[in-house]
Amino acid sequence: MNKQEEMFDIYDEQMNWIGIAPRSEVHAKGLWHCTFQCWIVSYEQTEPDLLLQLRSPDKDLFPNLLDISSAGHLAAGETVRDGVRELEEELGLQVDFEELVSCGTFIEEDFISEQLIDREICHVFVHRCDKSLESYILQPEEVSGIFAVKVSALEQLVHGQINVIEANGFQLSNEGQLIVNRKQISLTDLVPHPEAYFELLFRTLREQSWTK
Repeated sequence: MNKQEEMFDIYDEQMNWIGIAPRSEVHAKGLWHCTFQCWIVSYEQTEPDLLLQLRSPDKDLFPNLLDISSAGHLAAGETVRDGVRELEEELGLQVDFEELVSCGTFIEEDFISEQLIDREICHVFVHRCDKSLESYILQPEEVSGIFAVKVSALEQLVHGQINVIEANGFQLSNEGQLIVNRKQISLTDLVPHPEAYFELLFRTLREQSWTK
């Protein structure tokens, strides 16, 4: 095992803590572990947008796909509160944990291959931030772009009511500069999540009284 490899707390199927294991073993054996996930909603425009990050091509899980605004594994010994560091690391966004709105916990399994099984206890949050996309500071090792999609359009896409939506944003060049980019995206461009996961997100957004 690489001495620098991440270590995660692991859990049994009843979500009881059973020990600690390195990242490679956790994914190879499909061991349950915790993640922090935060969706950023923006009212910079009249209709709310959700921010999607474009995952780095070097990621072991779902490279080059669009996903949650900011997310990451909780290291061994970390609490859910500690996960807020992901927003600053990946997007340069300093946020207090108390500013987040909890969507709840979602249990998710992804069987990517026989050697790669991802079983996550997802702690899902929403945060409102109206700053412009170009003002985010991306961590190139993790994030290679940031895009905005209309909340209503993403909901229709997830529920199969439409097949393609527009995503507007920026992508990092080889020199690390943000380049304007516009994409037509379908479900195959997104990291796969069950409909029930997205409904947890959309229900939380509907419950908020945010306005421009």
